[in-house]
Amino acid sequence: MRLVIAIDGPAASGKGTLSQKIAAHYGLKHLDTGLSYRAVAKALLDKGLTLDDEDIAAQVAKAVDLGAMKREELAVHAIGEAASKIAVMPRVRQALVEKQREFASLAGGAVLDGRDIGTVVCPDAPVKLYVSASPEVRAKRRYHEILARGNEADEAQILADIKVRDERDMGRSDSPLKPAKDAHLLDTSKMTIEAAFEAAKNIIDVVAIKN
Repeated sequence: MRLVIAIDGPAASGKGTLSQKIAAHYGLKHLDTGLSYRAVAKALLDKGLTLDDEDIAAQVAKAVDLGAMKREELAVHAIGEAASKIAVMPRVRQALVEKQREFASLAGGAVLDGRDIGTVVCPDAPVKLYVSASPEVRAKRRYHEILARGNEADEAQILADIKVRDERDMGRSDSPLKPAKDAHLLDTSKMTIEAAFEAAKNIIDVVAIKN
């Protein structure tokens, strides 16, 4: 059986860590689709190009190599903010969605996480999870992640940024962030990553048995 698992949710909801654990457990390839937008943003920033020219951004998106993305390199806060701006561009999204669908078609299946996997990229995925948490919890998680990397951070500013990003992601006309109609909702606000993993695994195992 080719198992495709689509995991969506807002920034710092825990979906990335959860997706990696799920992929490792089931022996599947994993793609953090948010990194693909960050890769485009970094390429634009590195070349000193504007972030508001959709034609240029789309050309850069078509050239992105999903296999060459380095998480540490793309984790910079400024790149995340830039990525959120270009992610609202339809042609950028179209170019990256095509690449993400190719990844999802890998033999054996794959785990993809992002903001429109269950609704747009892989609407036929047998397993869809929507992972969420309160903005305050997400801000605290991101704050501690940044500190753990040895960098300084302002938790109040992170919270403000998360709220702005949520509004932008949920309010965009093209592929807005929202749960797929058949997605299983998982609120991780009061969950450890282990508890979230067990809850997700129970859902996935039931689907796998049915198929």
